[in-house]
Amino acid sequence: MALTEPVDGAIAPTEAARLDPLSDVLRTVKLTGALFFLVEASSPWGVEVPEARAFAPILLPSAQQVVSYHVVLDGAGWAGIPGGPSTRFQTGDILLFPHGDPYAMLSAPGQPPEFDAGATVAFFREMAAGRLPFVIPEGGGGPDRARFVCGYLGCDLRPFNPLLATLPPLLRLEGVARRRDDLLGRLVDLTLDQARRHESGGGGLRLRLSELIFVELLRRHAAGLPAGTTGWLAGLKDPALSRVLSMLHAEPARPWSLGELAGRAGLSRSVLAERFAATVGCPAMRYLALWRLQLAARRLADDDLTVAQAAHAVGYESEAAFSRAFKRRTGLSPSAWRQRAARAPAGR
Repeated sequence: MALTEPVDGAIAPTEAARLDPLSDVLRTVKLTGALFFLVEASSPWGVEVPEARAFAPILLPSAQQVVSYHVVLDGAGWAGIPGGPSTRFQTGDILLFPHGDPYAMLSAPGQPPEFDAGATVAFFREMAAGRLPFVIPEGGGGPDRARFVCGYLGCDLRPFNPLLATLPPLLRLEGVARRRDDLLGRLVDLTLDQARRHESGGGGLRLRLSELIFVELLRRHAAGLPAGTTGWLAGLKDPALSRVLSMLHAEPARPWSLGELAGRAGLSRSVLAERFAATVGCPAMRYLALWRLQLAARRLADDDLTVAQAAHAVGYESEAAFSRAFKRRTGLSPSAWRQRAARAPAGR
């Protein structure tokens, strides 16, 4: 792969270690709030959510992936993905479904859902159109109650989303939302308070807050990862690997070598190569190549650049080499990718 010298405006090497890779990834994959509401459920209650591709065109037509999360304010229930075990949740838990899989949330295992997949899609259509209130009652009016906020967000999945790739189909963060005086609790309370005010612009503000809640739950998950965990977020917890990831994200067009990265991280080439691949899931230079393609895809979709300009911006000297790599990863030429993005309907 032929690479250029650093492009104009590149971040100085002394600043590279201060760049936040998590924020960079979330910005580049275009994390966007799509829907946010509160459910007040009474037993028996239950809902089946179909594959995200069944309702993504309703919520965010231009999103490649829809991610959902649920913050349990009170009560308990069960959640699961078809073919997998049921997971009990309770007050303070957060459930994250990052891959668009179908799932169910029920008051008891085996409980027939009040909303099947078709009814859920119809509900999303009404909610997205603004024809339903922020607070949604659900269930049969029994004594067992549950309250949880539901957030749905869109993001890019291709060419490369290192964050989603390392998350399990169902992630339960146990008890992390139990406190009301920390950042997560304040964000949730602020969102609920905004819903009660019925002020102009409140819906848009709630969606921005839902994005912040999602970022904070990712930070909580990363902070609680045990030693020996693998994945992209685990790489951020390793001081040396975090420094390498920060450098790669700060100057993606720089002609990095494994030796230079290792030297700046205080590791030998062999130790860095082994630790990065074992923890993050791919070799460091492969990660850089994939991240350059993601950056190029975003530039092609959002900026008025030629293919050659997009290639140069992410570190390629050769437009032909860039085009071959891009098509291998996405199945589309850079020009076709740009044309498809131009035709895509805008999100809500």
